[in-house]
Amino acid sequence: MIDFNVPPYVGTEMKYVEEAVAKNHKICGDGPFTHRCSEWLEERTKAEKALLTTSCTHATELAALLANIKEGDEVIMPSYTFVSTADAFVLRGALPVFVDIRPDTMNIDEEKIEAAVTERTKAIVPVHYAGVSCEMDRILEIAEKYRLAVIEDAAQGILSTYKGKALGTIGDYGCFSFHETKNYSMGEGGALLIRDRRNVERAEIIREKGTNRSKFFRGQIDKYTWVDAGSSYLPSDINAAYLLAQFERADEIFDDRMKSWNLYRKLLSPLAEEGKIELPCLPEGCTHNAHMFYIKAKNLEERTELIRFLKANDIQAVFHYIPLHGSPAGQRFGRFHGEDVYTTKESERLTRLPMFYGLKEEQVCYISEKIMEFYH
Repeated sequence: MIDFNVPPYVGTEMKYVEEAVAKNHKICGDGPFTHRCSEWLEERTKAEKALLTTSCTHATELAALLANIKEGDEVIMPSYTFVSTADAFVLRGALPVFVDIRPDTMNIDEEKIEAAVTERTKAIVPVHYAGVSCEMDRILEIAEKYRLAVIEDAAQGILSTYKGKALGTIGDYGCFSFHETKNYSMGEGGALLIRDRRNVERAEIIREKGTNRSKFFRGQIDKYTWVDAGSSYLPSDINAAYLLAQFERADEIFDDRMKSWNLYRKLLSPLAEEGKIELPCLPEGCTHNAHMFYIKAKNLEERTELIRFLKANDIQAVFHYIPLHGSPAGQRFGRFHGEDVYTTKESERLTRLPMFYGLKEEQVCYISEKIMEFYH
């Protein structure tokens, strides 16, 4: 069986984990490996500050707190996303307002956002699907007009760019994921990127249980105390040690994934030219990170048959998100603004193919051959 995902592993992870445990004697949060990961993120993305978190979910919750999202507020986002995008704001008592997506990128339709703005709207949450950027210039223009925060869900977007800027650094806050399914992994984990230096101190306080402990460890104060409402968003330094090993080989992992992505596209292009399937779209000004390779079938029935056919040939292909507005919690906690023209229809067509660091060329060829066989 060709697995859909294999968590990345470069070989030095356990050496660093042992160093954290046996040499550093520091396995709680904000140890040496956490700091090295944060520095790497800041250097590669040019973010003002990067804070490692226990998950992308928690990074988004932290961003919601920093943006002062409160009960009764509204937050605009796509329905085609993971539940964490909405949960972070529902926990603050806010209402997720879902708008339709673009069928070419599966990202939020930037031209549908402004009509969804009300006097209660406090933020826009663009989700960069498959590591391909939303149309951020237009989104920032709307945000500035109505004085809204922009919180980027860049869970899939590390090392992708929009007009030369790293995803996660364009809005007020950006949220990365280092879950085992992502390009770089610490098992469970994430990071919050902060654009404005003025928001860093409060972010550190909220992240550290509402205390000014970070300033204490930097020697800026003699003792630390409870100064604000907060929670514990710090991952173990063991997890950070695992992640740093992959950051040090980030370009190698990136190139390996891109090689597989480009080969998929080359081999499956004839089917797209015949009109049998659709392939991912990359708008001008965007670079991606080969986070996923997907194809679109004609409809839900065809996709179901395709996934079943691939499974029978030892290939694990999967569909992705079920739109949130159709779920029980989505109907309870949120609302869809406007018409669902593409969200449900396009989500029912999409199939994700195996994509991971170490995927072999012959495996990509075999998968592509079987897809060709299915359609011919």
